[in-house]
Amino acid sequence: MRVLVTGGAGFIGSHVSDALLEHGHEVVILDDLSSGDRDNVPAGATLEVLDIRSDGAAALVREGGFDLLIHHAAQMDVRRSTEDPRFDADVNILGTLNLLQAAAGSEIRQVVFASTGGAIYGEQEAYPADEHHPTRPLSPYGVSKLAGERYLDYFHAAHELDVACLRYANVYGPRQSPHGEAGVVAIFIDRMLRGETPIINGDGLQTRDYIHVSDVVRANLAVLGRPGFQTFNVGTGIETTVVDLFTALREAVGSSLEADHGPAKPGEQRRSVIDGSLLRRTFNLPEPLDLYAGLAQTAEWFRRHAES
Repeated sequence: MRVLVTGGAGFIGSHVSDALLEHGHEVVILDDLSSGDRDNVPAGATLEVLDIRSDGAAALVREGGFDLLIHHAAQMDVRRSTEDPRFDADVNILGTLNLLQAAAGSEIRQVVFASTGGAIYGEQEAYPADEHHPTRPLSPYGVSKLAGERYLDYFHAAHELDVACLRYANVYGPRQSPHGEAGVVAIFIDRMLRGETPIINGDGLQTRDYIHVSDVVRANLAVLGRPGFQTFNVGTGIETTVVDLFTALREAVGSSLEADHGPAKPGEQRRSVIDGSLLRRTFNLPEPLDLYAGLAQTAEWFRRHAES
């Protein structure tokens, strides 16, 4: 297949692009490089430097002869979304609509959409949350991702596009940027390798569901060609506190640093964990990579790149 991957120069998108190439697909990456990196673009992929909101991006989708659109490009900083909801909506809603309108008049038959399991459910009523849990996002970022899902449902009904919405938990792994608000694993590792004190927001007892990027790649490959409109959580179902995460990372890095505690983030969810068993049952996928094994692998990758 000829596949267009938006955000393919970023953390998750580049790993998905790698896997698509390994499976013999032709890959074109659409990325404005605002947070992505040319160094992440795999050999064999073509890079088009475009903003998803632009006419150029729409023309590429419409005229590029693609069979499949995998949409990872996004404004993904929850804190920035609360500070500037209009910008978040401009990128995540209007940018997505720009691509979908173009896809509806093209050869594209399926859209795989990178959604969020960490932000779309809001404060949960059940732990872990499955795909039928009420969606009450507490951030504009979560709202914009939910809007993207709703628009995709419309385009499925009106234009017969097959759709798979993948609601990711907190993804970590090699290539994750330690800059900005996303990616506490990368931030902690980077600070410890630099000998700088990690900062835990609040008491650190807030929980998240951490899933390795290899499991996210596996989910993307599994849904290719799946007909209809599908929504799947991509998570482990296991809660880990930030304090426990830091302790595990300190061991993985081999650091003796202690963390400082800063102020809690206003409006931050206390607990977030999602049930990814539907995806694994549907596609006969293995259990997610063990957190401690994944953290050790990730820390080693950061260590090698810090030395190079």
